[in-house]
Amino acid sequence: MSLSVPQKLRLKLLLGLSLQSLLAGAALADPAPPFRELLRQAQATAPRLAEARAEIARAEGLARQAGAMPNPTLGVEVENFATSNGVNMAETTASIEQTIELGGKRSARIAAGRADVEAARRRAASAQSEYTFDLAAAYAEADGADRRLQLASEGLELAQEDARIATVLVQSGREADLRRVQAQAAVQAARAAVDQARAARATAFANLTAMVGAPVSYTSIPVSLLDEATKTLRIPDPNPLSSPAYLAAEAERDAAARRVRVERSQAVPDVTVSFGVRKMQEDNSTAMVAGVAMPFPIFSRNGGNISAARAELNAAEARLNSARLDAEAAARSGVARVSAAETRLVAAREGEQTAEEAYRLTRIGYEGGKLALVELLNARRALTDARTQMIDAATERLSAQAALARLAGVPPFGDQP
Repeated sequence: MSLSVPQKLRLKLLLGLSLQSLLAGAALADPAPPFRELLRQAQATAPRLAEARAEIARAEGLARQAGAMPNPTLGVEVENFATSNGVNMAETTASIEQTIELGGKRSARIAAGRADVEAARRRAASAQSEYTFDLAAAYAEADGADRRLQLASEGLELAQEDARIATVLVQSGREADLRRVQAQAAVQAARAAVDQARAARATAFANLTAMVGAPVSYTSIPVSLLDEATKTLRIPDPNPLSSPAYLAAEAERDAAARRVRVERSQAVPDVTVSFGVRKMQEDNSTAMVAGVAMPFPIFSRNGGNISAARAELNAAEARLNSARLDAEAAARSGVARVSAAETRLVAAREGEQTAEEAYRLTRIGYEGGKLALVELLNARRALTDARTQMIDAATERLSAQAALARLAGVPPFGDQP
């Protein structure tokens, strides 16, 4: 069938638009870099880390402002002008006033500002540690989802091959038609598993992209992180009192203690001294004026703010104690979790090898007519389960290693951001 000229033009236009759409989709999707490189890139793009840096900048700005002294006050005052008798008796006074802070207010503010900066830096270090752990988990989850999709696709291929063999055996009269129906049902179940794995993979890569704050969507992982699950990594024994979370809580407690001192210093009244020159218009003479002023603390001695600061300190002490208990519990369980994950990984690897051999032998027996289809289906299901357990075991070992590294305050897998 030949195409007319308008039809050819429409076909070229459609092909061009389709190609443009494919190229646009490819431009908006990139493979994720290796975990080490991704962790370095995330330092500049991750919103969570940007927030932590902004908090440090905020604390540093407040600390600089805390060292500022009160500004002096300049004043000009005119008295006794425009009298009723017409005599010019105006007196003009130019003065300067300066408030002198007493009670160590400025030094207390400076110390509190420095403590707040240190607390912000400790919180940023803790946020970095938590983010690295979460990024490792998201990367491993995307990696695992990618492998689960591959596994589901392989399972579909095996199911289709089993169905083909079942059809041949049914047509040759060696199997009942029920076996063909069972094999086709297994193919449909395998297709559903592929669709489910594909959706889980898309979700995992979307979460990874969002966590990094990448401008393009990641669609694949060329360098698998799960391969590192089999490596033996040396992570220092965690010290609960050196964990980033505990150090952040400790710095916040110290900052709260400094704020108590600031509020106590506010109870001491400040002194305002003034000095000026007064000119009397009547006789064109001048005179010096000076004064001292101080609030009389009858109604307020800052008691409410002092009580609030003390309560905040008590809360910070409680958070510090909670962080210590959590770190000690995590230290006790972290090493055991890594050991258990290693044992599980070894068992899963051996189980996968056994399941592969069992499926190979079962398929040979089924093709030779010595085993029933149900035996083949069970062997294939056992192989799929064994491979899934291998992926889960590798993911768990990576998670256990990352959790231990987070507690020790070091990057996981020997990576440096």
